[in-house]
Amino acid sequence: MLRRRVPPPTDVGFRRLWPYLRAHRGALVVVALLSAATAATSLAQPLLVGRVVTAVQESAPVLPVAALLVAILVGGALVGALQSFLLQRTAEGLVLSTRRTLAERMLTLPVAQYDARRTGDLMSRIGADTTLLRAVVTSGLFEIVSSIVIVVGAAVAMALVDVVLLGVTLLAVAIGAAVIAVASKRIRALSTLAQVRVGEMTAAVERALSAVRTIRASGATEREVEGVSTAAGAAYAVGVRTARLQAVVSPAVTIATQGSFIAVLGIGGSRVAAGVLTVGELVSFVLYLFLLVLPLARLAQTWTQLQTGLGALARIEEVAVLPAESAGDARTVPTMSAAAAPALELRDVDFTHADGTAVLHGVGFVVPRGTRTALVGPSGAGKSTVFSLIERFYDVTAGAVLVDGVDVRVRPRDELRARLGYVEQDSPALAGTLRENLVLAAPDVPEADQLAVLAAVNLEGLVARSPLGLDTPVGEGGVLLSGGERQRLAIARTLLAEPSLMLLDEPTASLDARNEQALKDAIDVAAAADRTLLIVAHRLSTVVDCDQIVVLEDGRVAATGTHSELLVTSPLYAELARSQLLV
Repeated sequence: MLRRRVPPPTDVGFRRLWPYLRAHRGALVVVALLSAATAATSLAQPLLVGRVVTAVQESAPVLPVAALLVAILVGGALVGALQSFLLQRTAEGLVLSTRRTLAERMLTLPVAQYDARRTGDLMSRIGADTTLLRAVVTSGLFEIVSSIVIVVGAAVAMALVDVVLLGVTLLAVAIGAAVIAVASKRIRALSTLAQVRVGEMTAAVERALSAVRTIRASGATEREVEGVSTAAGAAYAVGVRTARLQAVVSPAVTIATQGSFIAVLGIGGSRVAAGVLTVGELVSFVLYLFLLVLPLARLAQTWTQLQTGLGALARIEEVAVLPAESAGDARTVPTMSAAAAPALELRDVDFTHADGTAVLHGVGFVVPRGTRTALVGPSGAGKSTVFSLIERFYDVTAGAVLVDGVDVRVRPRDELRARLGYVEQDSPALAGTLRENLVLAAPDVPEADQLAVLAAVNLEGLVARSPLGLDTPVGEGGVLLSGGERQRLAIARTLLAEPSLMLLDEPTASLDARNEQALKDAIDVAAAADRTLLIVAHRLSTVVDCDQIVVLEDGRVAATGTHSELLVTSPLYAELARSQLLV
């Protein structure tokens, strides 16, 4: 199925930060108080320096004022260090909580969302985007707030010293601020686009690495490298456009800073010569000037970082606001008493994908308890889709799927899936050990039972061939196992959970004749334990002895019966049997 890239929202602003910051509000209040204290000490220093200069000029005692200046300087530095540590720790806590929330949401999304999105892009959001969110706190909100406090305080103090010099300063600063305001309108949009491009690049890399053997064997390495390079080039192009805008901001800040300093020195010197200002007052004003323009310069850089962080937040929000897979629906649906109910029933089931592709049309059949039923038919007939509807990876478009007489849409998903054992076609093995894969659905099963179920599917050799036994690594995606071993491991995992209804999607697709027979023996053991089996199979030799066989064609039930009955009543089944030399 084609994946659709969903554009991130563009209206994510500071108001959307609060849900992420709420859990850290206590620490943020402390940081705010420390920031205010740091700003106060910074604003007091120029005033004290001016008094020291005046005291020297007038031969007055200097030590008391100098001692107070040093105390405020050291105290401000210590408070600033504590504030910085708490802010960084809070930011790390924000990243941690966001990653946990985002990971939980990603792992509980409806399956249809995974069809519409690329795995690498989702990985980029939980990795790179959450890291950039840190800048919203560390170089964003508090940097802006503390800088504004210092700027306002410095401007007030400068006005008390000399209004004329303040006017000269504000004129120079206004020029730089106007340029920054114009440039920043585009920076956020480009920052968001840059993160989208990085996500696409990560997705391209993940795509290539996940199928590296197939790519090598197909001689497609250069084409995949070119694809990744193209995605990286797109990210580079957006980064260059962002850098170009940031380069406009930098000289504007420089002009505002140096221009105001030169103007103040020139005009201030003349006012000192005219007796309007004292040297101490001019020194204080110059120091306040630095307190004014340096935070403004930092604000320009902080603003661009903040836009990048808000762009990352937009991508995080795109996933965070998606609804998780629901537990069940409070609707009136068909039910029947458990004693009379079959293990599984499909009633006139229709299913259409979100893109409008119709897959199933009026499919209906019954699977009695303790029996084995096979679904057969050409590729694309809808066999695996039936399994997805039973597991509630998707919901039916019309009709109903009943397990033990209860519609799957009202039974909580966890409870439903606890009754089911599902072995996918080409079942993946998780990176980790043999034991971790085996007990995924039944973590408390004793080791003796684990060994027994491995023997039942002819996998005891995996334990014997390594001194690590059940703790033998299986590699990324089970790369250290053969295809048949991965499939049998998946079946062993399902058998260990002891479900009442087992769904086996092509369980023997990757097995040789010897292991196929061993697996059929294991399935016989499972079926004998009052367990119901529904098996999708292309290889009819594995299902000829099933209690019933349902033939699907073009999303419809074409025929139902036993192997011998279908050879007579179903031309499609007879054709499949002849092609596999079964008749």
